Amino acid sequence: MSDDMDPPVDGTAEDADEIEALRAEAAALKEQVLRYAAEADNTRRRAEREANDARAYAIQKFARDLLGVADNLSRALAAHPESADPVVKNFIVGVEMTEKELQAAFERNGLKKIHPAKGDKFDPHQHQAMMELADTEVAPGAVVEVMQSGYELLGRLVRPAMVVVAAKAASAGPKANGADGPANPYAVGEDDGSGGSVDTRA
Repeated sequence: MSDDMDPPVDGTAEDADEIEALRAEAAALKEQVLRYAAEADNTRRRAEREANDARAYAIQKFARDLLGVADNLSRALAAHPESADPVVKNFIVGVEMTEKELQAAFERNGLKKIHPAKGDKFDPHQHQAMMELADTEVAPGAVVEVMQSGYELLGRLVRPAMVVVAAKAASAGPKANGADGPANPYAVGEDDGSGGSVDTRA
């Protein structure tokens, strides 16, 4: 039979290679589109988060400026004189109401007072130890007294509470009274995890 009678060929190796190359290119373009879409979504989420943070903490500076007012009201209430004079009593009641309303306004706007009770564990993330005091009523390293209340805004620390902590007894180890001096009971890494340091500038 003559070669002229052979049936025509439907495809060639070159066509198959071209089809495969087009498929690979389409897959690469699809992956690129997905990557760009993911980057755009991440950018949108980051912008939303930053905008939310800006709105949430917009009052931080204003709140910090008002903390001095809250401190002065607290000091006035703590030092008010005992008097039977109705005028003085009414004045004191007015100061108390003003202080309560200010704290209520703080709470409504997410500003929370940090005022640990006596015996609470020292928290280096919220408290600042100003001095140590020998006190057998609480555990060593615990809060003895609050010198100044702290505040946090929606979980972000605005000002730590300044506290007095119970003195810790020197350890019985060789480093307690060695040449290097007593170990720092508030150093990070202690077994009790209290952390922090005593501010000696007060």
